[in-house]
Amino acid sequence: MKTHTRKLMFGLVGSAMLMAALVVAPVRAQGTQGSSSERWLHVRVDCSDAKGDTVHVNVPVELAIAVIGNVNHDHLHNGHISIGHSDLNGTDLHAMLQAIRNAKDGEFVTVNSRDNDVRVAKQGGLLLVHVVDHKERRDGKDSNDGQNVEVRVPLTVVDALLAPGNNELDLVGAIRALAASGATELVNVKDRDNTIRVWLDSSNTGA
Repeated sequence: MKTHTRKLMFGLVGSAMLMAALVVAPVRAQGTQGSSSERWLHVRVDCSDAKGDTVHVNVPVELAIAVIGNVNHDHLHNGHISIGHSDLNGTDLHAMLQAIRNAKDGEFVTVNSRDNDVRVAKQGGLLLVHVVDHKERRDGKDSNDGQNVEVRVPLTVVDALLAPGNNELDLVGAIRALAASGATELVNVKDRDNTIRVWLDSSNTGA
C-alpha cells in the first residue's frame, strides 16, 4: 500500500477512536438502519495490493458536530477554524462563492493535457471537480496506474463553511448543511492500488 494511503487510513482510524472515546459512551446504541432524519458520514478505503488492507469508518453526523464543536486547540475553536490573511493570498472567499452561485450551470474549467484531465463545473446545485491523472509506461504507452478523482460538493455546504467575516471557516455549519443535503457521494478516488470513497446517507453500516 502506498505511504500516503497508509497515513490516511491510520488518520481516519485514529479520528474515529478519538470520537468514540469522547462522545460515544453516553450515546444509546442505534439499530442497523437509521431513521430518515439521521445522517452518517462514511469513509471506505480498499487496497488491492498484496496486503489487501480495508478500512471502514462510519460516523454519525451529530457525533462529528459534537466533537468538532467542543475542540479548542490551535486554529480550531468552537467549530470554527481561524485563517489568517496570508492564507487567503488576497482572495475574497465570499465574493468567489457568490460569483459561483450566481453563475449558470456549466463547465468553468476544462484542461486536457498529456499528464492529466481536469474538469470543474457547476450542475444542479453541486460544485463538481473531476481529475484524471495519466501515467505512461516506460515504452510511452498508457498504463492503468493513473488516479481518477471525483469530488461532489453541494453549494449549500460551501456557503455554510464560509462563516460571517473572511477570516474563519464554520466547520459545524458546513456539516449541518451537508446533513440537510441528503444522501450524496462526496469523494471517489481510484487508482491501481486503492479505492477511496467518502459519502453520506442514513445507514449506520456503511454498506
